[in-house]
Order: sequence, then C-alpha cells, then structure tokens
Amino acid sequence: MSEDPTQGRRVLVTGAARGLGRVLAGAFAAAGDTVAVHYGTRRAEALRTVADLPGTGHTAIGADLADPAGAAALVEEAVQALGGIDVLVNNAAVNTAHPPADTGFEQWVAAWQQHTAVNLLGTAHVSHQAARHMIAQGRGGRIVNIGSRGAFRGEPDHPAYGATKAAVHALGQSLAVALAPHGIAVASVAPGFFRTERVAERLHGPSGEAIRDQSPFGRVAEPEEIASAVLWLASPEAQWASGTVLDLNGASHLRT
Repeated sequence: MSEDPTQGRRVLVTGAARGLGRVLAGAFAAAGDTVAVHYGTRRAEALRTVADLPGTGHTAIGADLADPAGAAALVEEAVQALGGIDVLVNNAAVNTAHPPADTGFEQWVAAWQQHTAVNLLGTAHVSHQAARHMIAQGRGGRIVNIGSRGAFRGEPDHPAYGATKAAVHALGQSLAVALAPHGIAVASVAPGFFRTERVAERLHGPSGEAIRDQSPFGRVAEPEEIASAVLWLASPEAQWASGTVLDLNGASHLRT
C-alpha cells in the first residue's frame, strides 16, 4: 500500500466475534491497526473481543452477510467508524454438515443456499463495497480471504462448504487482476484443520488422534499461525503475492 506502513491502518475483519476471527482482530490490533469486528449474532462475544484488543478506536458491528444490503451496510458503518478502510479480511463463513447420502432434499437445498449466501456472495459483496472505498481513497489496500484446504481435497460431509471456498479462491484471483491497477492486492489462505473453541470437542474426542495424524507434524494448526500469514499478506511488503492462494495445512494435503 502507498500509505506509510508505520501508521496504523483501518481494518475490517468479518466473523470476528470468536475463533480465528478474534485472533485475526487481535493480531492486527497488536500491530497498531484499528479494527472493526464484525459479528452475525454473537454480539456479546464481539463486544468482549473488542474490549480485549490492545489500542483504542476499535468497534463491533453486527450485520447479516447473507443479505446484500447487510453486507453493504457493514462496510459503510466500518468506514464511518474507522474513518476509512485499508484492509479487509473475509473470514465469516458457515459450515454445517449435509452429507449427500444422508440429507433430505429440502435440507440439502437449504444448506447450499445458506453456504452460497454467506461464504461466497457475502464475501463478494463485502469485497466489492470495500474495494470501492479503497479506490476512492486513492491509497491502495489489501483484501485477504480465508479459504480452505477443503476447496482442493473435497469435503464429503460438507460439500457446499468445499465448493463455496473453492469459489472464494477463484473470486480472490479475479479481484486480484481487476483491482491491481488501483493498488489493491488480493490474496487467499487455505488452512487445514486448526484449533478453535468450536472444534475443541472433536480434538479431545475419539476422532482427535486421526485429525492430528492428517499432518506429518502430528498436530493441528494454532489460529495464531493462520493469523501470522494473513498479517503478512495484508502488509505493504506482500503486494507481489496478490492472486496467490497460500496453503496452510502442515503438509496434510499437497497440491500439484
């Protein structure tokens, strides 16, 4: 970005009430940035995330990303609260099981609609609105998408999740080409399994050992490891990484 990298940036992280989003918000705040923490329904947790961030000026903003108007309003409110936007991290996503052999058609359709509305269209709409503001500011910017290893190796029990994350990777590459003339770099990360409170029961249950054994390191990632990569991709030094999809899976899945 063309702005002085020593000055704090204005950052919007979607789906940041807890889990990876909370860690991402903390990483940016620790770097001296001001963060807008988006949440869907977990207002109390989002407020707690904001309260725990180092620095001042952070804010929590609720929005339903399945609603295009909600996605647009989120960006507008973040811009008003932060005084602009320099970095967008698209982290919000849904991931509910719907194995095709065991899911009725009505539930199957609902799962696909929900995943598409939030994971893909929500990401696309927030990115569009953030990019428009970045262009108007004339200072460049960064967009980083949280994708998934499942986009490449398949998600048999969560096929809509894998498919929409593959689409998010493709969206990021299209935006990377389209927005480069405006100094906006766009990249994605594709994490494998990582530790959050949402998966703690699985990691400590009967399936925990098998999950850890997916990686030759014999463990899952810590969310701070994902956040470190995102922080770099959002940095001024990472412009030439625009268009990349960075695998973060501990060699549990190798693409050719």
